[in-house]
Amino acid sequence: MSFTVHPGELYGFVGSNGAGKTTTMRIALGVLSADSGDVRVNNKPLTFEDRQRFGYMPEERGLYPKMKVGEQLIYFARLHGMSDADARAAMEYWTERLGVHMRRDDEVQALSLGNQQRVQLAASLVHDPDVLVLDEPFSGLDPLAVSDMSEILREKARQGATVVFSSHQLDLVERLCDRVGIASLGKIAAEGPIDELRDAGSDAVVEIDAPDTQAVANALRPLGIEPDVADHRTVRAKLPTHVADQEVLQAALSVGPVHGFTHVRPSLTDLFGNIVQLPQPVEAKDEKPGFFSRLFGGKKA
Repeated sequence: MSFTVHPGELYGFVGSNGAGKTTTMRIALGVLSADSGDVRVNNKPLTFEDRQRFGYMPEERGLYPKMKVGEQLIYFARLHGMSDADARAAMEYWTERLGVHMRRDDEVQALSLGNQQRVQLAASLVHDPDVLVLDEPFSGLDPLAVSDMSEILREKARQGATVVFSSHQLDLVERLCDRVGIASLGKIAAEGPIDELRDAGSDAVVEIDAPDTQAVANALRPLGIEPDVADHRTVRAKLPTHVADQEVLQAALSVGPVHGFTHVRPSLTDLFGNIVQLPQPVEAKDEKPGFFSRLFGGKKA
């Protein structure tokens, strides 16, 4: 799993469940040790001092449920080397900014899931990190909270921070990120700006708006195109590499009027579906009966 993220960049780290995203993030944070390879900052091996400048938001909340919100954020800031006064000021700023300032004296377990997520984000930001690593930060948030968090991540990137986050909300990744890495089976299967991935990873697709969709569909088949009649007004066609869009338009016009002819840009969801492979189930191996099976005469299912 090899990729590079630059300062001032929002990097979307996406992939199916089990692709290795969370494991990769935990290795970067030092929570897990890598079997091989290394994590580098400015082309130097990552040190403990570097990790103190990281902000981490785990998918499974890493907060103390019976500790008060304000005290907890001050505690985390102090762990990152801040003075008590600076930690308190940072706690006040981020709880205000994230809309949980009224809950500073409440235990985390008394908060709604959405507010817990806001506090978790505050914990990753309270020490003003240079690198943000966020695992599914938008999970469980309402639209207003998603908008607030998106703006904060953009702001951190504008300030020069390196921001990496994973998410299954691909439309959100598409709107936010400068570059995307698509993980599949423990490797980066595709990486780059979304526009570049669109150009490299998908055939051209056009949509034709016409009153007689069946006639248009029939006219395209001699070109080697199997069109999709999306509805009673629209035909969608994937163009083979040897067919130009103007040929398709002329074929459609030959059977009647065309009211619309547009290129369809593949979304990140489309690219994801074309690139990602799902893990295959491992076939069960023949094994000797276990102790209790031998003892009670049981048979393997």
